[in-house]
Amino acid sequence: MRYKVRHTTRYSYPARVTSCYNLANVLPRDTRRQRCLSSKVTVSPTPAVSRSRTDYFGNHAYQFEIQKAHQELVITAESEIQISEAQPDLNLDFGISYAQALHYMRNNRSHHALEAREYLLNSPMIAATEELTNYAQPSFIPDRSLKSCVAELTTRIFSDFTYDPEFSTIATPLSEVLEHKRGVCQDFAHLQVGCLRAVGIPAKYVSGYIETLPAPGEEKLVGADATHAWVAYFCPDEGWVEFDPTNDTAAQTQHIVTAYGRDFLDVTPVKGVIFGGGSAPALDVSVDVSRVSED
Repeated sequence: MRYKVRHTTRYSYPARVTSCYNLANVLPRDTRRQRCLSSKVTVSPTPAVSRSRTDYFGNHAYQFEIQKAHQELVITAESEIQISEAQPDLNLDFGISYAQALHYMRNNRSHHALEAREYLLNSPMIAATEELTNYAQPSFIPDRSLKSCVAELTTRIFSDFTYDPEFSTIATPLSEVLEHKRGVCQDFAHLQVGCLRAVGIPAKYVSGYIETLPAPGEEKLVGADATHAWVAYFCPDEGWVEFDPTNDTAAQTQHIVTAYGRDFLDVTPVKGVIFGGGSAPALDVSVDVSRVSED
């Protein structure tokens, strides 16, 4: 499946911004199941300085500086992506067991194992607490396949938690999400990453896009697609495997990856520093994911 993605972020400021310095994670990366064919970022006003680089996590980061006064900032990322492989169905029960995976992570000293173990550590927004361990543990039976354990956890989060865009912000603690059982895709991804780390399985936060399809007989609206978040866990047999707790599914061809990180703070779509601008700037985000062809 081939897609074109257009992601526009617009900031409108009540007062003049004299200068700003920004980092954007809006360029899709290559993964085992995805290849970025082309990508570009357009910024208005025109930056005085801009450059692309590969960050610590292997993501394609775009840095820019605007050094003239402005009251509106528009960042548009346009990309073409080839998705070549869907992830396995949630119901498949095969591969190494949970106990075998734990033994591998504790004893293997290969490059891949040591690299994966970094994602067992706490990160700024995710700490492996006793509450997360208690929530996750019923799904992780030692002699059960690891994939089946993670699939059940994915389904439980989908069933136990309510999608509520009014409940949380980017700063809502994970403990509150767990207590109230409400949140959005970012919260559910953080929750599943925290649960996996708490039971000894390395897990990444995945930032990207998901194609939304209209109801039968309805036209797709411009800007109706969305940024999205899901997880990737490390399996010694298969490498990094992606699951989406918000939709109770393995990552499919509609899931387009922009960045991997420890949590949301590593892969924020746009972050930076501004001088001026007043209080309460307005933010508008529009995402269009268009199918170019089907293989």
